[in-house]
Amino acid sequence: MRVVQLGPYPPPHGGVQTNLVAIRDYLCKQGIPCAVINITRHRRPEADEVYYPKSALGLIRDLFRRRYDIVHLHIGGIMPLRVVALAFVCTCVPWAKAILTFHSGGYPSSDEGRAAKKISVRGFVLRRFRFLIGVNEEIIDFYLKLGVPRSRTRLIPPHSVSVTTLAEGLEEPLVSFFAQHGPVLVSVCGLKPEYDLPRQIEALGYILRKHPKAGLAVIGSGPLEASLRVQINSTPYARHVLLCGDVPHPLTLSAIAGADVLLRTTLYDGDAISIREALFLGTPVIATDNGMRPEGVHLIPIGDTEALVRAVESVSRNGVERRPPPGNDEQNLAKVLALYYEATGTKSQE
Repeated sequence: MRVVQLGPYPPPHGGVQTNLVAIRDYLCKQGIPCAVINITRHRRPEADEVYYPKSALGLIRDLFRRRYDIVHLHIGGIMPLRVVALAFVCTCVPWAKAILTFHSGGYPSSDEGRAAKKISVRGFVLRRFRFLIGVNEEIIDFYLKLGVPRSRTRLIPPHSVSVTTLAEGLEEPLVSFFAQHGPVLVSVCGLKPEYDLPRQIEALGYILRKHPKAGLAVIGSGPLEASLRVQINSTPYARHVLLCGDVPHPLTLSAIAGADVLLRTTLYDGDAISIREALFLGTPVIATDNGMRPEGVHLIPIGDTEALVRAVESVSRNGVERRPPPGNDEQNLAKVLALYYEATGTKSQE
């Protein structure tokens, strides 16, 4: 069996990228060839069957010139018509079975998602896939709303993290920041409006009144970087906030593992893989309640600075027992592979 995944390939790292790479690594360990076609604007030299087409025609050429048995498309965020067109192309490869994973938990409840109908271009295209994977029940319900038979849907949450992917230690400037601050709050997200980062910076000012060495490290990049720096520099506690930019994933995991709290404040959100990574590593998580957080998360209302401060105070005051990270939980990856075998009508070689 030969597999190709289409989606965003790191860097930068994000939830979709992490899951895509985890599937690829798992397949390679099973001796199953797995190529990747990157569908973002980020470009790197092509190597090890990771391809970076420069145009839509180049992408189609890469997809059709090799005989893949499985074409697995990963979509995150929203579903504009250009993505729908790509999805349609994936279902047109005559010798391959097409599988789709939609990673965005926020889309079904958006105005566009609520307006989606069975009789629509999106519905027609999604029904062409052999199987559709949802990372939570809301996405499965979205598929059903568009007329996809339940028998062709699968609920498979994102893969947890393996301790083998952690870096051995942090690098500067995180090393110095962690050494000089405590408690250390870490946020891993894009610097975008939906992640409500100004609220985290504002909340830190209140937290510092009781914890004068507290610090907030934000890992990620995005269009709000300049405005966030302006906000940070306008406060008397600017040295307590670190905008790290993009950080290699192993180092990000080490930062999460070493943090006192992971913050996930969002105006809307799906199943954030950084939350699952933190829980896996034993790091307490404070996140806005979107109705689909995993068990063990300290939930706060959306847009509530006081609740965020109280939650940090509670975690800092009462503490949370830090459990040692387990080994490599590959259960969800095995489910994806089993779906590949089901789609192609073949049996596992195990």
